[in-house]
Amino acid sequence: MSRVALVSGGSRGIGAAISKELKDKGYTVAATYAGNDEAAAAFTAETGIKTYKWNVADYESSKAGIAQVESDLGPVEVVVANAGITRDAPFHKMTPEQWHEVIDTNLTGVFNTIHPIWPGMRERKFGRIVVISSINGQKGQFAQVNYAATKAGDLGIVKSLAQEGARANITANAICPGYIGTDMVMAVPEKVRESIIAQIPAGRLGEPEEIARAVAFLVSDDAGFINGSTISANGAQFFV
Repeated sequence: MSRVALVSGGSRGIGAAISKELKDKGYTVAATYAGNDEAAAAFTAETGIKTYKWNVADYESSKAGIAQVESDLGPVEVVVANAGITRDAPFHKMTPEQWHEVIDTNLTGVFNTIHPIWPGMRERKFGRIVVISSINGQKGQFAQVNYAATKAGDLGIVKSLAQEGARANITANAICPGYIGTDMVMAVPEKVRESIIAQIPAGRLGEPEEIARAVAFLVSDDAGFINGSTISANGAQFFV
């Protein structure tokens, strides 16, 4: 029986590429989404990957959704915490609502996605966790105090889980993508996109599939000794 992989925010953008890659590698994939029913239905029709709707910012919804996934597909052994949002504003204009929305989804949402699955991983003595952070969690970004804080916090989650899970053969690693050619990035004005690319030594945007292949490696048996690590996938734009 193939391992079950849960990808939060797994029906669009980088998450969709991760879901497809893991399916191609033989995993049974469940992709979560928050609100776009039409996009999720189209994704399932295209790929055959089951989608499940819940808000990762809500613990009880996450717990119930994960229970449904495991009832349908079996125990979740691979978790990719990818779901995330932005609510950008310069700090002096940022509202408490903008702060809390991003914290609740991008940081607490990672807790809510992993925590219900963690006991089963410990009991079975196996687990693979990948958290999708961001270059902006490493270097910060103008008008993204909220987003950068969550993505930096995600790295702390990974380093701590790695230490707690290592003896149970559970690994937890992070990927920090730079600017990737998702629909969101491609929708920005061309001049803005050109200015972004000008900052990337590779001279191009990354591709969602490049992040997906990194995830597939980190969750594989070949990566069993890689734990608590961060892969920076940004075309040499920033080094840690």
